[in-house]
Amino acid sequence: MDLWTASPADLITALRREGLWRGYVITDARTGEPKSSHPLLEPIGQAVVADRRDYHRHEGCFFEIGRESGHLLTAYLHWTRRGQGAGGLRFWDYATVEDLVRDGLRLSRGMGHKNALAGLWWGGGKGIVARRPGADYRDPAVREGVYRDYGRFVSGLCGCYVTAEDVGTTPGDMAWIHTTTRHTTCIPKALGGSGNPSTLTAEGVVVAIEAALDFLQLGELAGKAVAIQGLGNVSSFMIEELLARGVERILAVDVDERRVNGFADRYPSSQIAARRVGADDLSIFSEPCDVLVPNAVGAILNPQTIPLIQARIVCGGANNQLADPVHDAAALQARGILYVPDFIANRMGIVNCANEQYGYFAEDPAIRAHLGRDDANGIYRRCQEVFARAGQSGRTPAAEAEVLADELGRALHPIWGHRGRRIIAHLVDSGWDRGAPVEDPQRRGV
Repeated sequence: MDLWTASPADLITALRREGLWRGYVITDARTGEPKSSHPLLEPIGQAVVADRRDYHRHEGCFFEIGRESGHLLTAYLHWTRRGQGAGGLRFWDYATVEDLVRDGLRLSRGMGHKNALAGLWWGGGKGIVARRPGADYRDPAVREGVYRDYGRFVSGLCGCYVTAEDVGTTPGDMAWIHTTTRHTTCIPKALGGSGNPSTLTAEGVVVAIEAALDFLQLGELAGKAVAIQGLGNVSSFMIEELLARGVERILAVDVDERRVNGFADRYPSSQIAARRVGADDLSIFSEPCDVLVPNAVGAILNPQTIPLIQARIVCGGANNQLADPVHDAAALQARGILYVPDFIANRMGIVNCANEQYGYFAEDPAIRAHLGRDDANGIYRRCQEVFARAGQSGRTPAAEAEVLADELGRALHPIWGHRGRRIIAHLVDSGWDRGAPVEDPQRRGV
């Protein structure tokens, strides 16, 4: 069986057939070659390293079968020179192992870029749990099992990856993770965390839009038209920010009828409209507007959608908006559309969560600085820096942002150095893949 094109369920079956419950594919620090924990995973390692789009010398991919839930649990590390890999946990459907791993590689690199450009001392990391067909994820007991398993998985990684909330994962799920690991942020306030970061994320995207408008000399948001794809938490908070800045018109679409109806009830004004669309409906891209805001799924900027865009600026909260970071960024630039790299615009979730261990308080200046116009690491000035550098180099803003992020990502943590790499080496040397399952103290009555 070709596990690269097989389903995540097939990978679970193959691992169990070999008597395995854990595995890894890492990049050897000395040779740069892939190293797999078992011959079964070598084809995956070879496919990863051969991938010139999503693989960028990532430090490791880790897999585990949840002992309570039976789900495939995964974690991905890009570079950990600036600190432990930090990024949210995605709970999503994947048709193949290739789709799953590629998403993990892209998302973890995006988190590394996001953290570096924000001036945070964290590396790039991402967690993904592959959903199982037919499972009822509305059942609290099912979710508890999945997320307690994931906490155990993260504990077993000894701190090289620190997880947080992401698509498909709720604050309640984070509370379950917290029962089996300490290596997590974005936990509920009742447990000592900073809570849901959606409000800050929304504000950060609006600041990035303002930076783009200023760079193009198009003035302020007042009087502008904005089209939004997706009506999740970030969009809801964004609309409040946009209205406060005097936008003239907002059109928002979503595939969920309940969200659309709730939006319409909340905003009866004629300057705001919402409509339900099918999953294949691309009409929002051809909407005449000043700013297009992708706030839904990734890879949405592609050869099918880019020719439709009527906006001068594309700036949203979704991760990995470019289906192909090189060609699609160039296509946008060729059409005179200024694309704001998502890993600059949507950083505030990780900013909110990154330093929870130092405590938190309202209007924290360390957080608010990212939303002002004076801090060199802030969203506004970082956007302006990337736009200016792109103009000088001839690269697209997306490419220039990656170049700058990679430059910053090579900096070593000022206290701990490249500790993440040492932890990975420890996992390999200690036989992490062959170790016994992590015990749950609560189940032992401790």
